[in-house]
Amino acid sequence: MEEDLELLGSGTDPIAEQFETYEDYLDKQITPTDLFYLEDVALARQLVELGYHGNGEIIRREEFEERKKAAEDLRLARLNKKSKRLASAGKALEGFPLLQALAQREEAVRNGKLTTIVFIRDKNARGQEVSGYIDYGHRLKQDTMEAVFACKRRLLPNPQDLSFYNWDTQTSTSNPTVNFQVIADNEAGLLFKNKRDRKVINVDPKAKPGDNSTRTELETDEYLQVVIYDHVTRRRS
Repeated sequence: MEEDLELLGSGTDPIAEQFETYEDYLDKQITPTDLFYLEDVALARQLVELGYHGNGEIIRREEFEERKKAAEDLRLARLNKKSKRLASAGKALEGFPLLQALAQREEAVRNGKLTTIVFIRDKNARGQEVSGYIDYGHRLKQDTMEAVFACKRRLLPNPQDLSFYNWDTQTSTSNPTVNFQVIADNEAGLLFKNKRDRKVINVDPKAKPGDNSTRTELETDEYLQVVIYDHVTRRRS
């Protein structure tokens, strides 16, 4: 019962992880006293398998093999999930400074160690100049970055992002995300508050970005302007 609880809690099978073969499992149940009297390892294993020796209930060979197979299937599934988890994995990003910068940050953003805001100013498909602040973690959860890293779609701000402005139509929007709260109409200008540690990121280029935050302006021909704000998250005690 305790082993079952451990299996449910950890997602792994301790018996399948510990023993390579069923014989290894049986050997663990054999005591030095058993070997002293029986003088035959094969016989000692047989007696353990039949339930005449050993500590506690002995699982059958068929069950052991099933558990080994299930553990291997779980291991392969986790490896497959991990390899597919990063949208930037395996992509050719040479010559694309923004995509390279985002790829370097992807794993840390996904696991919550880092939150990143990307400011982009460029022309949209209609030739209109737009700019805005994009919550990179939010975009990753929307599963839109796979196409961006594959260069099938450009990363541009839209009215659903943290902040968006169309310079031609003078349309302006702002939205909170799972990571940030937007603070507008403030004397300090546009601010973003991290929802995890409550720290504020100041995107004014003349001001310091804030505690645990850095501002990086990229030199790239991909867009008219790109600025990345990284914030290392700290949980409140």
